[in-house]
Amino acid sequence: MTRFAIARFFESYSKWFAHRFRWTGQYLTLVHLLLAGLVILSASRLALVIWQWDRVSGAAIVVSTFVQGIRADLILLGYLLLVPLALAPLSAFRPVQKWWNSGTAWWASAALTFIVFMELATPQFIMQFDVRPNRLFVEYLSYPAEVFATLWNGFRLATLLSLFGTVVLGFVLNRVFVASSARATPWPAKRLLLSWPLVLLLVAFQIRSTTAHRPANPAMFALSGDALVNSLIINSPWSVLDAVYSLRKEANSSEIYGKFARDQVFAQVKAAPWLKTYQFTSSELPTLHRQTPVRQRARPLNLVIVLEESLGATFVESLGGVPVTPELEKLKQDGWWFDNLYATGTRSVRGIEAVVAGYPPTPARSVVKLSLAQQNFYTLALGLGKQGYHTEFVYGGEAHFDNMRSFFTGNGFQKVVDRRDMRPRFEGSWGASDEDLFDKSLERLQQLHTQGKPFFSLIFTSSNHEPFEFPDGKIALHEPNKQTVNNAVKYADYALGKFIRAAKKEAYWKDTLFLIVADHDNRVYGDSLVPIKKFHIPGLILGADMKQQNITTIASQIDLGPTLLSLMGVTSEHPMIGRDLALDSSTPGRALLQFDNYFAWVEDGAATILRPGQPALLGQYDAAKGDLRIGTAAPTPAQVDRAMAHVMLPSLLYREQRYRLPP
Repeated sequence: MTRFAIARFFESYSKWFAHRFRWTGQYLTLVHLLLAGLVILSASRLALVIWQWDRVSGAAIVVSTFVQGIRADLILLGYLLLVPLALAPLSAFRPVQKWWNSGTAWWASAALTFIVFMELATPQFIMQFDVRPNRLFVEYLSYPAEVFATLWNGFRLATLLSLFGTVVLGFVLNRVFVASSARATPWPAKRLLLSWPLVLLLVAFQIRSTTAHRPANPAMFALSGDALVNSLIINSPWSVLDAVYSLRKEANSSEIYGKFARDQVFAQVKAAPWLKTYQFTSSELPTLHRQTPVRQRARPLNLVIVLEESLGATFVESLGGVPVTPELEKLKQDGWWFDNLYATGTRSVRGIEAVVAGYPPTPARSVVKLSLAQQNFYTLALGLGKQGYHTEFVYGGEAHFDNMRSFFTGNGFQKVVDRRDMRPRFEGSWGASDEDLFDKSLERLQQLHTQGKPFFSLIFTSSNHEPFEFPDGKIALHEPNKQTVNNAVKYADYALGKFIRAAKKEAYWKDTLFLIVADHDNRVYGDSLVPIKKFHIPGLILGADMKQQNITTIASQIDLGPTLLSLMGVTSEHPMIGRDLALDSSTPGRALLQFDNYFAWVEDGAATILRPGQPALLGQYDAAKGDLRIGTAAPTPAQVDRAMAHVMLPSLLYREQRYRLPP
């Protein structure tokens, strides 16, 4: 009975639509695609606005959200109409007409199924990244095993409902389109061929959506100071397709902010107070310079960097967060503690390029994943390896994830130790637990110490990653439900404390510098254009002869490399533009932040925000409150120049392969 009712519905609806729009001739299915797409995308936007009503109403652009949203939807649907429309003249010929109708119906149903899938996937993506699906959605598709494990263990019900909804709606849409297209009343060949150029021109203007010099793009719909609200105006399919298209232009990614003279880039960067006293030693490698360490040592120290997954200031009580890192709070009494350290981005690979390579962020993907950076790209491992250090990367998961193995082995890391080299007592979706990771690290450090060579070990944790899996009985849970971020952080902190206590008992402790730092915060969200507060991370340097000291000036992850080399006693030549905080930790600093397509230069309580295709904005940032307020005043030319130079530099160095050491 149900099947009969559904079949009757399909029959009745297809008859009604074909009759009502019979005047459209062969374009019936394309009109159907356009109208159905507008309905689906508008309904999705309405649901998202209701869900995020406080944010949308607070931005005071409720009407514009829907009006401009329809404009964005028309652009997307215009792109989807182009392929069948380009082939429409074929339907003027009777033998081909049936095949064109059928193919167009299947194309339309596939296009709307894609739209449905992306819109159904949107809420979970927003919960994680506080914007609609973007380039991160595409990047994660490269690692189906890890992503599926995370979705299955952390978002099982939502994933199943989304997939089920997509399949069901895809089936329904296909039935409807096939049935209605079969009832299309074809135009005579002459009428079709004469109308086709006009329809094609109309759709082209629909895609362009403006008479301005440049066609409309997602950046044009940034109408508020809240990145989430801006993303709700556009639609998820267009956001993702635009991200895929932008991957082709990554070498020139920073040019989205405008033009800036090449010589001015280098002049502005080298004018930084911490760089202007250095001697730049190569005309071919513009940022290469010689750094003399503040601490002179007969034998330079070893280096261990513990890169903590998603351990933002959000979870550190002394930095204004939740009290779930008691071990880290104790350890900060043993070394240099950073009160105002900021990550450069929101992904692990962005943290890796900043901490390990001292490389500033760009709107492109991290250089960890880009082709021109897979060989001879400067990292601490490459530099230290040339000075006789043994260098290695230790990770509890699969080292191929995010292209880490390729990047590390091509750029100075002599050995990679990952899940395959461990016998973990507990294994989650992302690999061995942090305890198992640290046990293996202790084993490796002891072996390296026995060999008598200086060493550099990068240890990357993963227990604090959704779906937050860790062994039972290790900690007193912060919350009753075990699989929460706060409990996972508390376990990660427990494992870290256990590792440092064990390392302190070993002979290499007095000869080794340890850096504990986060790659980024857990979830980056907030009602600011750039949620600067969520870039705040903890950092601690301890070991060897380090004494307790608080570094209060604002600092960036790119400052850590030069600071470590100086404390280790390593005389070096490198291209890093970060600040040696061992030389000066009292004068004002700055932070560089990349959030989606926005770049922020933060200094002296001011944030200069670069936007693609739009003028820069000036905001006032209250670090104590984590509050960013965008004012009406524009940034000064000097502020814009500093921001432009520092976002253009890494793109330029990557494109020309100049971020390296001399042969």
